[in-house]
Amino acid sequence: MTLEPLLDASPAIQIHVATVIPAALLGAFILLHRKGTPLHRLLGKIWMALMVVTAATSFFIHEIKMFFGFSPIHLLSAATIFGAWQAIAAARRHDVATHRRIVRSIYFGGIIIAGGFTLVPGRIMNEVVFSGHDMVALVFGLLVAGAAAAIVLSARVQRAA
Repeated sequence: MTLEPLLDASPAIQIHVATVIPAALLGAFILLHRKGTPLHRLLGKIWMALMVVTAATSFFIHEIKMFFGFSPIHLLSAATIFGAWQAIAAARRHDVATHRRIVRSIYFGGIIIAGGFTLVPGRIMNEVVFSGHDMVALVFGLLVAGAAAAIVLSARVQRAA
């Protein structure tokens, strides 16, 4: 693992990574803990702000140029920004089911799916995570898989309750 490719990247990529990593961790924490508390509302606002900044900075990243400098990944960014607006509106209406569905969709689409695309060979995060020691890549992969499994399990437990 080396941070060199990230340190050599554009400011947009650096800001994008600096907001998405805490958003991924904070989002997992929020999804796994009690809902409706003052802490949940505070952390949710911070998470939503991180996600909107992450999505907005992606529009300045043009490494995969398919459609006038943009790629299908940018559709996830647009969906994240629109979803954030919808999730906030649902929370203000006290429509918990809609809020929950949208937030989970934003997390899985904006963090898990889009994050998966960043690990494709030839991308900066692939170089950051998988260069150097193979053990680092294995541990990272296990952490990501474990976090995804914990979130899925949490969602099933909450549905059953």
